[in-house]
Amino acid sequence: MRSAVVVGAGVGGLAVAGALARSGWQVTLLERAERVRPESTAVVLWPNGVRALQALGLGAGLAAIATPLSDGGVRRPDGHWLVQPRPIPADRMPVVVHREDLHDTLIAGLGERVELRTGVTVRHVRVEPGERPAVSDGRHTIEADLVVAADGTDSGIRRQLAPESRVVSSGCAAWRAVIPWYQAPRLPDDQPLAGEILGAGYRFVAASLGDRGSSGGSTRGGIYWVATAAGAPRPEPPETQLALLRRWYAGWPAPVGALLDATDPADLVQQEVRELRPLPRAYGFPVGPGGVVLLGDAAHAMPPHLGQGACLAFEDAATLASLLREARLPDAVQAYDRVRRPRAATVVRQTRRMSAVLQTRGRLALRARDAALGTINTRLLSSAAASAAQWRPPA
Repeated sequence: MRSAVVVGAGVGGLAVAGALARSGWQVTLLERAERVRPESTAVVLWPNGVRALQALGLGAGLAAIATPLSDGGVRRPDGHWLVQPRPIPADRMPVVVHREDLHDTLIAGLGERVELRTGVTVRHVRVEPGERPAVSDGRHTIEADLVVAADGTDSGIRRQLAPESRVVSSGCAAWRAVIPWYQAPRLPDDQPLAGEILGAGYRFVAASLGDRGSSGGSTRGGIYWVATAAGAPRPEPPETQLALLRRWYAGWPAPVGALLDATDPADLVQQEVRELRPLPRAYGFPVGPGGVVLLGDAAHAMPPHLGQGACLAFEDAATLASLLREARLPDAVQAYDRVRRPRAATVVRQTRRMSAVLQTRGRLALRARDAALGTINTRLLSSAAASAAQWRPPA
């Protein structure tokens, strides 16, 4: 029986661990935290992420918890439309999912062949020629045929195998929250919700998780919002951070103020937006009879502006699982590297272009951006949507 060690129990690690176990592998899943617990926020999945989960055998579970996300257009803080809402073809429509629901679906897909160990910090990966790959926490060493580094942006395994790739700030911070339906403000029927509002270094996006009075399949319905602001994360308590957000977004179109007012500080999640520059020189490293691969944010951490972080992680997992069914292990590791690096580079390039647009500052630069945003935003989003719609797992 082939064996694998998956380092990191985020969405990518859970997805690949379950996929390998269902293919007959014995999997050890290592997580540095004492508990495997997701943020109480949500995640947007584009068609590529949905298709990857379907390829992993998790499509039915996803369908039960996902809410379609229509195009809400783009507005300025004064309410002026920069990009009017437009219909989205069914094959390009993203969905929004509560992270806890997604986590439950991934946990349910692990099966009995996955041994989960928490409180384990991997400090070293062995990649000696002729030997099986192994990981160590400084006290214990675990050998396997395959090591999957899904240990996030601060991956210790990536630092050892690809030291040229550094974690840098993207120049902004993000705040997220889900307002449960019982706490959410009632909005007029003609008031847009699913869409984005774009200011000078500031951005606000909101979407519904199911319908009020009905979870829409999700056990955790409500309104999900994300606010992005240029600058470093704030060190203040959540109550003060929320007060700052209300001040920064004062005067923005409805329902921004109502959503911020309805948010419980305990539900507010702040995140420094970081990325990898440059991307690792390789995502697959053959080692003896097996190998090591980088997956998810460990391979291609990027700003969240196109909503592709989780989607690419699921692509990675689906691609790796497919290749391991079709090829010898060292060959599959090399094929994974050949397939995933160009794909990740394309999405990261699109994301960085969008990041530059979103972080435009200065009166003249903003005036030029707003004048061209309909064309720029439509072209960038159309390119990203086409890329997401066209991706298929390898046959």
